[in-house]
Amino acid sequence: MPKIEEEIKTVLRVVEPTKYKVLLHNDDYTSMEFVVEILMEVFHKNELESEQIMLNIHQKGRAICGIYTFEIAQTKVQQVKLMAKRSGFPLLATLEQE
Repeated sequence: MPKIEEEIKTVLRVVEPTKYKVLLHNDDYTSMEFVVEILMEVFHKNELESEQIMLNIHQKGRAICGIYTFEIAQTKVQQVKLMAKRSGFPLLATLEQE
């Protein structure tokens, strides 16, 4: 039986996943201390970063807390909502496509 060799060319293309921004929104009821706590626990920011982001939220109405793939961003939004509800705060977290 004859030996047949075939050359196959394959082109692989890596596509980066779509990223999403997680934002926290300012309100008149959620304490600044709680927002800092959320930023440290959920978004793993240090205290200085957390305070700076919290001030941006307070002054500008909202701020980006992190940029993630959809599943991770969605999980972070749910974590914020759950922690806020348990603590009696109406803190709003949303995600936007980057």
